[in-house]
Amino acid sequence: MLIHIGKKTLFCYLCNKSFRCKANLKKHMLIHTEKKFHVCEVCNTSFRRKHSLNEHMLIHTGKKPHVCELCNKSFGLKRHLKEHVFIHTGEKPHVCEVCNKSFRLKHILNDHMLTHTGEKPHVCKVCNKSFSKKGTLSNHMLIHTGEKPHVCEVCNKSFELRRSLRGHMLIHTGEKLYVCEVCNKSFSKNDTLSDHMLIHTGEKPHVCEVCNKSFRLRGSLSDHMLLHTGEKLHMCEVCNKSFRKNGTLSEHMLIHTGQKPHACDVCNKAFRRKCDLNVHMLTHTGEKPHVCEVCNKSFRTNSHLRNHMLIHTGEKPHMCEVCNETFILKCELNVHMLIHIKETSENSCLLRYAESHTYKRVL
Repeated sequence: MLIHIGKKTLFCYLCNKSFRCKANLKKHMLIHTEKKFHVCEVCNTSFRRKHSLNEHMLIHTGKKPHVCELCNKSFGLKRHLKEHVFIHTGEKPHVCEVCNKSFRLKHILNDHMLTHTGEKPHVCKVCNKSFSKKGTLSNHMLIHTGEKPHVCEVCNKSFELRRSLRGHMLIHTGEKLYVCEVCNKSFSKNDTLSDHMLIHTGEKPHVCEVCNKSFRLRGSLSDHMLLHTGEKLHMCEVCNKSFRKNGTLSEHMLIHTGQKPHACDVCNKAFRRKCDLNVHMLTHTGEKPHVCEVCNKSFRTNSHLRNHMLIHTGEKPHMCEVCNETFILKCELNVHMLIHIKETSENSCLLRYAESHTYKRVL
């Protein structure tokens, strides 16, 4: 039963697609009955209407006559410019009658409506997975075929999805059209802005079904789930160490190659990981953005703040497996372990290595 939406009682006798009103069915029937007289001379694609051919020709000519007065971005079609302007105005004129959620574009509203009806009429012939949109099925099929048809003209990187290519292109153009109204930070993609807003609202909508831990981002939940499954699908070909995430494997590979691609603009010190460079930059700026809510002491990194909080909570999460003594910090446990190494080790070289390695970490 369709709540608030109404039944679709009119059916196309050729393809069984259903419609709520006669006008929409009549318009749909043209797909089956109307001939396509207008043929593109470049690629032979045919169209039912002349203006559709004219719009299509802009792909071949590259013309983009419609220019946004706010950011100078140009478009081939006037309606695309009109839709683009909503980014600047913030308007979302298309409202869902069921839940009142609003959207910039009509086709996005149409896609959204399927979440209420639960319809998934498009089924993958390979794995039987079903989708609400034909375009989503087409994108899904690329997983089976391995195709990446959308290629960046600047760096030749290829993508399965056109929207992934569009998002990638912003790296080259530097555009960041989506601005946070709370802190004015700007983003190249609306999805990234939406994820960012959760920092301000404190929402963590993605909940682990195993341990009820919640996360801001779906990707973070997916990574977390690997802790429960124990899967480590990404293996280093050099030392056979395995990792849950491909990104972690990529970072690990830098240990073998010796590469440190992230260099400080101030002192030229280089780092393997971007996050390590970000933390290092705070030594130059003097910023300590992570503040303890109990005593107001501030720290450069969130991990340092977390370690500090253990002083207030009294937790000692690092336990010695030999004597069960517990410690607040991992480095304190490492120092403690030297006691047991001295008691049991017959290899003085091993002892000297352990001492130098551990104290180096502490200092």
